[in-house]
Amino acid sequence: MKKLLTALIGASLLSTPAFAQSAWTGGDDQPTNPLACTGESPAPEPGEYNGGTPTNAPDRNGKDLKVVDIPKLVGVGYFASTASGMQEAAKELGNITVNTDGPTRANIDEQITFVDNYITSGVDGILFAANDPVAIAPVLKKALDAGINVVGYDADAEADARQWFVNQALPNGVAKSMMDQLASEIGEEGSFAIVTSTFTTPNQARWISEMQAYTEKCHPNLKFLETVEAQEDNILSFNQAQTLINKYGDDLKGILGMTSVATPAAAEAVQQNGLCGKVSVVGLALPNAMKPYINSDCIQSTILWNTVDLGYAAVEVMRQVADGTLKPGDKTVKAGRLGELPIVNQSQVLLGQPKVFTKADINDFDF
Repeated sequence: MKKLLTALIGASLLSTPAFAQSAWTGGDDQPTNPLACTGESPAPEPGEYNGGTPTNAPDRNGKDLKVVDIPKLVGVGYFASTASGMQEAAKELGNITVNTDGPTRANIDEQITFVDNYITSGVDGILFAANDPVAIAPVLKKALDAGINVVGYDADAEADARQWFVNQALPNGVAKSMMDQLASEIGEEGSFAIVTSTFTTPNQARWISEMQAYTEKCHPNLKFLETVEAQEDNILSFNQAQTLINKYGDDLKGILGMTSVATPAAAEAVQQNGLCGKVSVVGLALPNAMKPYINSDCIQSTILWNTVDLGYAAVEVMRQVADGTLKPGDKTVKAGRLGELPIVNQSQVLLGQPKVFTKADINDFDF
């Protein structure tokens, strides 16, 4: 009888379906929409506009605009390159000036203060990349209430706290690019960890949730270890990557960098530990920052979009919002040299798909 009971318990355990992984640390709790494992998926339909509206905005059609750009932080290559794209668009348009200003660290309280100060001093438009989508919403709504045009890029706020958001890539597209590339480098059963900015940074939290959903669908045997925060700080990012290397040893086959700071810092940690070719770094980073590691064959790839184009598109959208030529219900928007960009997700302008840069082409790009 005892043997029979043991056998029955064993059979029951073997037949119990596996439970899904718990949520990856650093993700958000929003629904996910993983793309197909193979092939391309079409961009979603625009849907009904859900952005905000400025109150009693003056007629700005064709008039000179004074705009401030308040990114997550200043002093890093990523936002220096978006700012250069903004200046390019402003020069082409000729009737808009853009000043980039913001905190020197990715701190939402400091960012809110910058926005509030510019509302008080008076501007026609505010461009922003949010450190926290919820916390920044009230001050952006204050800007709308003051008749200021508000457009986001890179990292969004709550939709009704701004008019439009220029999305560098759809989150599920970023997820697919990241996880397909990681699997190609470490194999389908490798273990990996993530270095992000903060657990509340909106774009990275969205990407991480979509990455988990896509991985469970298309790379189910990859093993997630943990996510660590690094505040988009170079030294902290390096130290966090070093901690992961020390903590997991040979079990660590890959590091995913969610920021343009974390990815090269992780690559530097891998190089300094003599782990080139043993620990892969796959992440989002400027090509220029990754060239030393890719050209030396320490790291195989980096993933990003054209950050100069992202800043350029944000200013083009701001001009059309102020002119009243971009309206709810539109399906595309003209964006200067970028041509027509599609509108998706109700109030977002889509720049395009992520690109994987490798040794074969990374030296063709300079940003």
